[in-house]
Amino acid sequence: MTLRALIPLPIRKHLGTWWTRFSAERKQRALLRSLEGNEVECPVCGWQGARFTGDHWHEGTICPVCRSDIRHRLLMAAWESEPGLMERNLDGKRILHFAPERQLRPLVAKRAGEYRSADFDRGDVDLKLDMCRMTTVADSSFDTIIAMDVLEHVPDDRAAMRELHRILQPGGTALLSVPQKDPPALTDEDSTVTTEAARNERFGQKDHVRMYGDDFVDRLTEAGFKVRIFSAANFAEAQIKRYALKPIRSNPHPLSTNVRRIYFCERL
Repeated sequence: MTLRALIPLPIRKHLGTWWTRFSAERKQRALLRSLEGNEVECPVCGWQGARFTGDHWHEGTICPVCRSDIRHRLLMAAWESEPGLMERNLDGKRILHFAPERQLRPLVAKRAGEYRSADFDRGDVDLKLDMCRMTTVADSSFDTIIAMDVLEHVPDDRAAMRELHRILQPGGTALLSVPQKDPPALTDEDSTVTTEAARNERFGQKDHVRMYGDDFVDRLTEAGFKVRIFSAANFAEAQIKRYALKPIRSNPHPLSTNVRRIYFCERL
């Protein structure tokens, strides 16, 4: 009889879970030691270090602690850039947060007057919503909507934009981001592309149904929004480097989003 067979299954499972967690924490500590420094800073979680880590698209874009990407830090930089802007979007507001990221969810929920999270199929949210047809949400229900990298998953994004406009209070703001090709480019979408492999090749991810171009803002305007755009171009070079608001090097792949934008969309 082996030693493994002598250990009851519940104990083996507990030891396996403990070892997995221990190994992950040990690797994380080693990673943070290798990144000690003060050259970059994450405005989301406050971590400071020598550099950010990367993903398969870009190097130097991911916070090693909270896993923030450029879009999260760009939103924080936009809020910091104008006195009172974060307060107008968050403090005491009725907020609907689609596909809530762990990087932003605690900050937004803490400052909101009423916070609701939403998704189409996740189980850790308050509301299960089809963004194209939110029949259970009344007109003008929210002051702020946050949907970061969501619309590229939505079958009918124009219907979704109209719905976002409808459920916003007049004067309210939708904070949006989407992956986009380098300009100039038009949105590429094709409803006949349905397999994961084909979508990954055509749109850059297996669950994307389009790849946006510069005309994204036109779609928002058509839905009735007044649009204000923040990108790295809005900030000084020192802040761009400090917060990593753009990749260290552009990726030449035609589906790489080298220029991130945050869209502040006001319902008039």
